[in-house]
Amino acid sequence: MKLIGLASLDEAGTRTVHVAEQISQTQAAVVAELREFWSDAAGHLGRARVCAGTVVDLADVTVVPPVLPEARVICIGLNYRKHHAEGSYGAEDFPEHPTLFARWTHSLTVDGAEIPVPATERGLDWEGEVVAYIGSELVDATEDEALNAVVGYSTFNDVTSRLAQKLTSQWILGKNGDGSGPLGPLVPADEVGDLRDGLRVQTRVNGEIVQDASTADIVYTVGSTLAHISRTFTLQPGDLLATGTPEGVGYSRSPEWLLHPGDVVEVEVERLGTLTNSVVANDARHAQSGRAAAPVVATV
Repeated sequence: MKLIGLASLDEAGTRTVHVAEQISQTQAAVVAELREFWSDAAGHLGRARVCAGTVVDLADVTVVPPVLPEARVICIGLNYRKHHAEGSYGAEDFPEHPTLFARWTHSLTVDGAEIPVPATERGLDWEGEVVAYIGSELVDATEDEALNAVVGYSTFNDVTSRLAQKLTSQWILGKNGDGSGPLGPLVPADEVGDLRDGLRVQTRVNGEIVQDASTADIVYTVGSTLAHISRTFTLQPGDLLATGTPEGVGYSRSPEWLLHPGDVVEVEVERLGTLTNSVVANDARHAQSGRAAAPVVATV
């Protein structure tokens, strides 16, 4: 099962988003309105497995991430052993706690969307990874409680503006470029299994493999990280955790290799599917500037 968001406008111009199961390249079956879905994600997933909803032609709607506008997108930095080493931090010199930074949902987009290069950047960097979705409230959770609260996973590309990221010790600016967070469909957790058992994560640029690793190389696990976060602030249904990227990013190469307009970047994660996005020039940001405040979307 793969769940996507569908946005539509009624005659009055009111925007509504539903969560739907993608049943083909051209159709999806509605599961629930977005906010209703996240009020009982596990229940809606169970019901969707036994009863198909209204079928919608994707040509008549806009595909968007199945994410609440107010959701927190929490990201782990330097979470793969080999990626930690390629960043000159040392292969085994891991802090006790994970490095965390934030994305806003406005930076998220979907498979097939264009990713613009900001005018101040030499290019963009790829970071193929996995995102986990929290399905129930977590406060002072144990590791097992936190992992059991995960209802699904998606393929994700944490596309990064490296110059903006490196301006200060805080990474948020470089991690929130317009349309820089392509997010794949949500796949239920019970169809994915435990990331500690190892899912293959592969990133390709113009068909060439640039990252090829396993989630078994992760240092800070989903359960332990969510439990750690929950001791400071309460995680809500619909919040996301991006689990970090493996080695092979562009900025660490010699010579540096970044994404430029015309490039196509793919991230494929075992059991989750493939994200494919093209890179475009900064002009695209100006073309999008009149859109209503909402996650960046792509029209199917």
